[in-house]
Amino acid sequence: MSNYFLKIKLLSDTTFGRGDGVAGLVDQEVEHDRYGFPFLRGRTLKGLLSEECDNLVATISDKNQQKNWCKVADNLFGKPGSNLANQAIIRVGDACLPTDLRTAVAAQIDEELDKKRRDKRYNPSLTSTDILQSLTSIRRQAAIDPKNGASLTRSLRSARVVLRELSFESKLLFAKEINEELEEDKDILALLVVGTLALRRLGSGRNRGRGHVQCTLWDKNFSREISQDISYIERFGREI
Repeated sequence: MSNYFLKIKLLSDTTFGRGDGVAGLVDQEVEHDRYGFPFLRGRTLKGLLSEECDNLVATISDKNQQKNWCKVADNLFGKPGSNLANQAIIRVGDACLPTDLRTAVAAQIDEELDKKRRDKRYNPSLTSTDILQSLTSIRRQAAIDPKNGASLTRSLRSARVVLRELSFESKLLFAKEINEELEEDKDILALLVVGTLALRRLGSGRNRGRGHVQCTLWDKNFSREISQDISYIERFGREI
C-alpha cells in the first residue's frame, strides 16, 4: 500500500465544528481530542476533497473524457452503494497538528495528571484546557436587522475558532501500491492533485469568511511536494 500526506495551512481563523457547544461558554465548539488539540475528521475531509474533484470533472466539455474522469473519481473516492469490489481505494486520516508536537505535549499533560492523582492538592502546570485556549479563540457575532442596522434581540452567538497560520497534516492511505509510472495511477494522482489545490475553504462558516486554507500534497516522507509537479495539473487541465 502507498501513502501520501495532505498538508493544510490555515490562512484565516477556522472552525472545525463538532455540532454542539459548551453551556455558558460557546454555542459552537471545535472538534478537539482529550489533550485539547483541534483536528478535522478524515471523513469530513474526504467529502470535501471528493466534492472539489466532482466540481472539476463537471467542467470538462468532452463527454467521453468527462466519463473517464468520473470513473477515476469513483475509483478514488468510491460512490454510494459501493461494495468490497468497487469501494474507494483511498482512506483519509484525521487532519491533526504535527505528530512530534502532539506527542511531546501529551506526555507532559499525562505526567501532570499522574501527579494530580497521587496528590489531590497538586495544581497541574499544564492542562488540556490550556492547550485548547492557546490554539483557539472565541468569536462572537449577532444578526443585524436590515431595516435599522441594529442587532436583533437574543441573536448573539459565539463560536470557537482555530487560529490562523497553524498547519495540519492528514495521512492518505491507498489500498494498493501507487506506481507513478503507470497511466492509470497518473490519472489518480492528477485528480487528487487538482482536487487538493482546489480545496480552499473548509469548516463551519466557510461561506462567511472563515476557513480559508492552502492545501498541498506530499509524499510519505514530506520530502517532495506532489502538488508542485506541473505534469499532473497539465494531465487533467488538457481535458478542460
